[in-house]
Amino acid sequence: MNYWQNIYSHFDPVAFHIGSFGVHWYGIMYATSLLVAIMVAHWIVKKDNIPISSALLDSYIIWVEVGVILGARLGYVLFYDSHTAYYLTHPWQIFNPFINGVYAGISGMSYHGAVIGFIIASLWWAKRNKVAFLFMVDIATLAIPVGYIFGRIGNFFNQELVGRVTDVPWGIYVNDILRHPSQLYEAVIEGLLVFLVLYYFRNKKRFDGQIGLMYLGLYSFGRIVAEFYRQPDVQLGFLYGTQWLTMGILISSVFLVLTIGLYFVIVANLPTHINQPPKTKTKKRKR
Repeated sequence: MNYWQNIYSHFDPVAFHIGSFGVHWYGIMYATSLLVAIMVAHWIVKKDNIPISSALLDSYIIWVEVGVILGARLGYVLFYDSHTAYYLTHPWQIFNPFINGVYAGISGMSYHGAVIGFIIASLWWAKRNKVAFLFMVDIATLAIPVGYIFGRIGNFFNQELVGRVTDVPWGIYVNDILRHPSQLYEAVIEGLLVFLVLYYFRNKKRFDGQIGLMYLGLYSFGRIVAEFYRQPDVQLGFLYGTQWLTMGILISSVFLVLTIGLYFVIVANLPTHINQPPKTKTKKRKR
């Protein structure tokens, strides 16, 4: 247990070097998350005999990946970054990976911004290809949680999004302070558990888009739970003078309420024969 608690002192976030360029485990895990999500999407399409070609699915994946990256970065700048005004007046710096001529990568991505980017890209792609938007969203949101697992493991390897101070025996020392390994909590709660629930319900849905709504609702609930173990962003801290409300909880709560409300509105407006279970035929007794 002592080795686990001090794992960061034994772990190099750089996996290997190509010349002077260091390849981080963080980047490797994010690339893995994308590849795994693509593989799961193709596997589900094949397993459930979903009528869509591999070429069309790959086209959709490319579009939504671009939307996710753009949305995630812009969302961070708007929701979390302490230099929002600077970026809004210098938009070309939002995706600039160099600081004073030195490559530093792009730091700061927002999940909720990624969701917005995903929706916009999906709508745009569906209109161009004359494919039902909600039909595609259900396929994508079945695969996303699996990829999300590796993304959060990447955060853990990169020693970011650290947990709150704790005394639990499985805590991790970060700068000599024992903290919850909240990134791993999120990998399980928001990734693995969400996938298992959606996978179970994938063939039990009552309308196109239900899996997508379930995903967003389950993720939002899981994120709220995980935020109580995660240290709030240093530039924001706790909101409105509280000792519990974080930006993650606030935004996730809004998403959760909207998702639940939209779900019940859709169900209430489904055709009557869809809402009611099928009637069983009864045999007439002979007299």
